[in-house]
Amino acid sequence: MGGFRFPVAAGDRVLLLLLLVLVIAMVDSVSGIGANWGTQVSHPLPPETVVRMLRENGIKKVKLFDADYGALRALGKSGIEVMVGIPNEMLASLASSMKAAERWVSKNVSTHITGSNVDISALSFSWDPDKRNASVKEVALEICRIAGKSLEKAISGASSLAFFFAISTLSKIFSLKEEEMRIENKGIRDEARENYRRNLTASCMLHLYDSGEGRLVVNLTMSYVAVGNEPFLQTYNGTFLRTTFPALQNIQSALIKAGLSNKVKVTVPLNGDVYESASGPSGGDFRADIRDYMIQIVKFLSDNGAPFTVNIYPFISLYADSNFPVEYAFFDGNASPINDGGTNYYNMFDANLDTLVWALQKNGFANMPIIVGEIGWPTDGDRNANLVYAQRFNQGFMSHISGGKGTPMRPGPIDVYLFSLIDEDEKSVDPGNFERHWGIFFLDGQPKYQLNLGTINSSYLAPARNVHYLEKKWCVMKPSAGLDDPQVALSVSYACALADCTSLGYQTSCGNLDARGNISYALNSYFQKNNQLDRACKFPNLSTIVTTDPSTESCRFGVMIQQYYGGAGRIQKGWGVVAGVCLFLLTTF
Repeated sequence: MGGFRFPVAAGDRVLLLLLLVLVIAMVDSVSGIGANWGTQVSHPLPPETVVRMLRENGIKKVKLFDADYGALRALGKSGIEVMVGIPNEMLASLASSMKAAERWVSKNVSTHITGSNVDISALSFSWDPDKRNASVKEVALEICRIAGKSLEKAISGASSLAFFFAISTLSKIFSLKEEEMRIENKGIRDEARENYRRNLTASCMLHLYDSGEGRLVVNLTMSYVAVGNEPFLQTYNGTFLRTTFPALQNIQSALIKAGLSNKVKVTVPLNGDVYESASGPSGGDFRADIRDYMIQIVKFLSDNGAPFTVNIYPFISLYADSNFPVEYAFFDGNASPINDGGTNYYNMFDANLDTLVWALQKNGFANMPIIVGEIGWPTDGDRNANLVYAQRFNQGFMSHISGGKGTPMRPGPIDVYLFSLIDEDEKSVDPGNFERHWGIFFLDGQPKYQLNLGTINSSYLAPARNVHYLEKKWCVMKPSAGLDDPQVALSVSYACALADCTSLGYQTSCGNLDARGNISYALNSYFQKNNQLDRACKFPNLSTIVTTDPSTESCRFGVMIQQYYGGAGRIQKGWGVVAGVCLFLLTTF
């Protein structure tokens, strides 16, 4: 086919969303599993690498814990739905200042989802359907067919009024001037209608479809702002009780002022400890000490058409209570069921979620939508945190929800975000050493175990591509160094304080190392985190650099990925680590 095309200017394309709304009528706009993408990482993967990994694994939703600019920018043309978070530390300022809330929304929401909503340019026709992703292609093609048929009908009706109405409509969609459309389509009545429709469809596809990546090109799809993260957690001792709701109100008001409240909803991710029951799920109600705060927030969310977001962690229950029945944490059906008024519960997830459903129902919010904001299982840092249990839990959970049957009290599909996507080696370990090992991928984006998310035609996770590693070398304890050297304890303590030794310990992945192996692991962790600087392996009379991998069958001595500097903050963090090395050397020698 020939070169019929629309000359599309590079200006504002806001009204193209009118056309994209048709997608909702044809497909579930954001179905499937979501994932939490945390950024408390010393050596993050480039955001573009992570976004590609998300897409290649069919993950259509992502939850961020803060408004990381690099992550938001990379997500901008991915078609992945975003829930962007506000850290608890910001709640006080947002609660006390409407201006602060407006600035936050302007910088972190409006900037990313307004302006040029579709990246389209004037290209002549070049379309090879065999080189594109079929599912996305079909969506785009159907949209364009509808547009083409609508204009064809107007033309075939020989009605000038209908013709110019159709031209006007499409010109608004493509942000064209009507005069340009009329000039470009001069003499259209003389062409064969079918040929014209095919050309229009093809040209439309070019504008909607990214020929390099094989996807619809739209700017950031942001659906939620998460105000705080588990702010009512009992371990916070009420720190955020009085600031969460005012901050929520101000962010909602700022979204309304920005004209975004219909497309972006507020929510507050809450831990499952905000509700309780002494007699099974049907006895569920909000915790007595925070009940008034909870009703306030739930009513506000309901009034604004927003969901209740809850984080559910069977692992934490097992970690906190040595008497917790292990089988009840999983989905194999091996646990003794809990009978609640004739309803049997065979796993903790169903019972926990239904306890929330009962709590909402008792307080007048029976139909409130629920999002499971976090659920997962760590792979290290505790005797119950391992690859076998993590694979068993996550695969069991995916199978459990795949049929869309839901729970006894809330049947139907469950909106859920796995926790988490990638390990974070700089997370606080106050809750436990396992906190740095929730990812289904290692720090370098490599899968930890086989997992079928039900999103692609594979039982295996797709790894991050084009990951760049440092050299294959490790810092270990010198064979000549003695265990009784007084520098051993000081050096290991220092290395573990500034690096990550959470894989060392009872029944962890590196728990079978001997004393020399433990020391080597600590020294190497510090060496890798400091980008393999020679000086980072100069522990006095104790360390040496080797090129033979000291890893064992279960214990991974990692080689760090190359440092990614995505902005000033990252650069400063990198120099902070170097400064730490220098300080250590000055105080040691």
